[in-house]
Amino acid sequence: MCPIWPLHLIIIYLLALCPLWVICQAMPNLIATFTPNNITVHMDDSEYVNLTITGSDMQVDDKFKLETDRDHVASAEWNSTFSIADENYSSNWQGKVRVNGKFIGRTNVTVHAIRNGASNPVQGNLQVTVIRPVRVIDTIFTSSVATLVSIIFINFGCAMHWPTVKEVLKKPIGPGIGMIGQFLFMPLMSFGLGFLIFPDKPEMRLGMFFTGVSPGGGASNIWTFILGGNLNLSLAMTSLSTFAAFGLMPMWLFSLGQVVFRNANIVVPYQRIGTFVVGLIVPLAIGLCMQRWTPRLAAFMVRILKGFSTTLLLFIIVFAIATNLYIFELFTWQIIVAGIGIPWLGYAFGYALARVLKQPHADALAISIETGVQNTGIAIFLLRYALEQPEADLTTVVPVAVAIMTPIPMTAIYIYQKIKGCIARRNEPKKIIEDISPVSDRIQSDVIATINVQN
Repeated sequence: MCPIWPLHLIIIYLLALCPLWVICQAMPNLIATFTPNNITVHMDDSEYVNLTITGSDMQVDDKFKLETDRDHVASAEWNSTFSIADENYSSNWQGKVRVNGKFIGRTNVTVHAIRNGASNPVQGNLQVTVIRPVRVIDTIFTSSVATLVSIIFINFGCAMHWPTVKEVLKKPIGPGIGMIGQFLFMPLMSFGLGFLIFPDKPEMRLGMFFTGVSPGGGASNIWTFILGGNLNLSLAMTSLSTFAAFGLMPMWLFSLGQVVFRNANIVVPYQRIGTFVVGLIVPLAIGLCMQRWTPRLAAFMVRILKGFSTTLLLFIIVFAIATNLYIFELFTWQIIVAGIGIPWLGYAFGYALARVLKQPHADALAISIETGVQNTGIAIFLLRYALEQPEADLTTVVPVAVAIMTPIPMTAIYIYQKIKGCIARRNEPKKIIEDISPVSDRIQSDVIATINVQN
């Protein structure tokens, strides 16, 4: 039995409270109020907010500093480190905070009070959202690409052989294989690959899935022509997949899409898809009309098609990278794997299935390219409808990565074809044409030529 029982319980209790009391005395009980309490800032821009700090236990020489949860997204600052001096001592302090947007994302600004060398957080924070501004160069890039693609599809119309297209549609084996690859394999593959690469990031999985369910891109026709595939089959497949997207995209988005991100407010951009269809058909129709009524001009358009196509692809790649350099800061190994996986697996599946079904190499090449090349523009548009900023821009890194990785295998094939052609031409034996006509005939010819010159 303890001789001071039950006083020892009270003593132990007081001993436990003493450290807590000392800590509470050291920690100021302050509240930070930001006005407004959430702001949106553009990248490389600044916004100002008012800050009020209140508290009954504010002391002389208390100092305040600003901190952000994610320094690479935004920073907060004022002119100097503020402290409470004798002349402005009160229980209410007001100041102005400058928030600098660095990179797209979300972060919080908090205030820390420094007392006796110890830094303690103050209640209250400022929610900051940093978004990317709409720039003039983005509009110029979009407009220039749309114009150049329209011109190149006029060239395709001039080069299209309509009887061959009719034969393709009468026996649609190639388009059928392309539809299986485009709207069955690609959605299921992007769905499964998304869960494998991004198990804890539903927004990124949504970016992959939206890319996988998009129709084929116009670049597939350009690459098919450059690499020697069946251009007529490619144009037919692109047209069919674009029309089919009106029904098949909503089907996938409202089935597996809901599994990927159940709370996404998905709006299918019918107007955008319709504009793409018109932008595809009208230039082709113009080219066909030129083929019918202005054959000389159409022949000229066909002659410049290959060089113009190569120039356009280089322009799109260089200009797109130059105007979206910020996106590379978001690249991780998962993003790179996703950008490689979607198109490259599409190429492999399309070509393998076409060869298994006994399609010639030119047709299999067109089917492979049509399966692997996705309309990433529609995927980006969908993501910006489904998500708020800055998540919309953050998730579009997936279709952007796909767009960057898409041309790599085809560029390698093109370089290989060029090298192989140069080697083949160099190894070809030179043909020497011998004049085996009788000598008398050659002499007679020389005499006649001499007489003509003298006359």
